[in-house]
Amino acid sequence: MAKKIAVLGGGESGVGAALLAQAKGYEVFLSDKGSLGEKYREELIRHGIAFEEGTHTEERILSADEVIKSPGIPDKVPLIGVLKKKGIPVIGEIEFAARFTNARLIAITGSNGKTTTTLLTYHLLKEAGWNVGLAGNIGDSFAKQVIDDPYDYYVLEISSFMLDTMFDFKADIAILSNITPDHLDRYHYNFQEYIDSKFRILQNMTASDTFIYWQESEAIAGELQRRGGADTLTPRRWAVSAQEQPAAGAGIADGIIQVQTTEGVFGVALADLPIAGTHNALNASFAILAAVAAGVSEAEIRKNLKTFRNAPHRLEPVGEYQGIRFINDSKATNVDSVFFALGSYTNPLILIMGGVDKGNDYTQIEALVAGQVKVLICLGIDNEKLKAFFGGKVPVILETQDVRQAVAWGLAYAQPGDIVLLSPACASFDLFKNYEDRGDQFREAVRQAIHNPS
Repeated sequence: MAKKIAVLGGGESGVGAALLAQAKGYEVFLSDKGSLGEKYREELIRHGIAFEEGTHTEERILSADEVIKSPGIPDKVPLIGVLKKKGIPVIGEIEFAARFTNARLIAITGSNGKTTTTLLTYHLLKEAGWNVGLAGNIGDSFAKQVIDDPYDYYVLEISSFMLDTMFDFKADIAILSNITPDHLDRYHYNFQEYIDSKFRILQNMTASDTFIYWQESEAIAGELQRRGGADTLTPRRWAVSAQEQPAAGAGIADGIIQVQTTEGVFGVALADLPIAGTHNALNASFAILAAVAAGVSEAEIRKNLKTFRNAPHRLEPVGEYQGIRFINDSKATNVDSVFFALGSYTNPLILIMGGVDKGNDYTQIEALVAGQVKVLICLGIDNEKLKAFFGGKVPVILETQDVRQAVAWGLAYAQPGDIVLLSPACASFDLFKNYEDRGDQFREAVRQAIHNPS
């Protein structure tokens, strides 16, 4: 009799996992407490996979031999507790899909910089002629791609939520870009739990694998020390530093990323990078080291850096009017991201922040906001924490629940040379579907404001 797989969540990862499970001979049932997207519903019907939406039929789910859950479903959901009490394994799509591929896996995690680093790593390998797929928190479902398993490499953006349901997964190359307080609402407001989650990226790695990390991250350095120091790690270690030249890794100094590994030594000028800002120098360093670890040559790395274009919603210029620039940084859903965004500009700023607070501590950006921000526009349903913290530190504080009003105020208060920056530091779910929807609406509001200035 075929083993039974229940899939909880019918988004990209859930449907991909269901399709892979079916292809591997499992009896599959997918359950989504909400409503399925039309394309996912049609895909399940087309492949004859049993599913339900709007409810979870516990009896059927509890009859499964294994459950694959969406990363968006927290462990505190009662059904997950029941499954664990009954001893039914609960894993994630990444864990499941990794069982069925022999490809080399490049796994990238961190509180910030994951997406840019993932996209740039993928770009450097793909343009060098590597047979490589893109998956995880970005692109098509990893599980769905593994059905035919067409790739020799996969570059995977991995969130802490995904890591929490990964047990036997092993990365050949792992990147830990940084760890700052984020998603603490998911981790009992305990930063150490979040750190532990991020460090799961190292599990199962061997001496032939490569771990790349930011040396100056206080949380990473502290955790490595707690575990006995970096020298005790099993995989080889390549550090990225802006304070010194690591014995193995990349040092950022004097406008150059200096790469120094057993595979070679070379420098890349920051001026030659396709992405600007201190944080993107770090992201580029991680991606360059990952490409080196995968065997990409210095010449290919240099050539292909020039053709990279970052994804939307990451310090994305979306319009200019009479010398006033509008920047969409909707992906900045935590304080650390806003810190890097603010550090990318010396111009006076009209800053748009707000949304669903995830236990934010705004102390990190206090000095930057006080020094650069002329107007703070709070875009969210509950703005009291922002107003209380920045009150008296910013000349003007406004609040709205309408992105068009936020843009209109930005245009009204800005002078030529100023920047209107959407960098929320918060999740988007109070007013928008997700951060992409927030960024898209901001971009459209800017377009309309520029074409029809009042």
